[in-house]
Amino acid sequence: MSSDPLDTVAPSGDAVFDYDRRHLLTYAELLDAEKDDIAWQDGALEILGIDPVIDAARAKICWDSHLARARWITGAGLRAAIAAFGEQARTASHRRP
Repeated sequence: MSSDPLDTVAPSGDAVFDYDRRHLLTYAELLDAEKDDIAWQDGALEILGIDPVIDAARAKICWDSHLARARWITGAGLRAAIAAFGEQARTASHRRP
């Protein structure tokens, strides 16, 4: 689980956001959980840090939207993500002393 708090709903659309960069590990964990047929309730608790018993609606919405975003980032959005993350890396490397 990322140390950066998750929004209930992940970004959507064709733009890549800093939020996406900050949550790449979360996206990867969600995709792994899906591949391993982990129940969304277990994934919501372990990956997203949301208890599906206490807050079922938020847990499900968060799970679904972040998993959809993870699929987009690794599918149709991959080119945009590589360009965006590559630009951030180039900018950051120029700031180092």
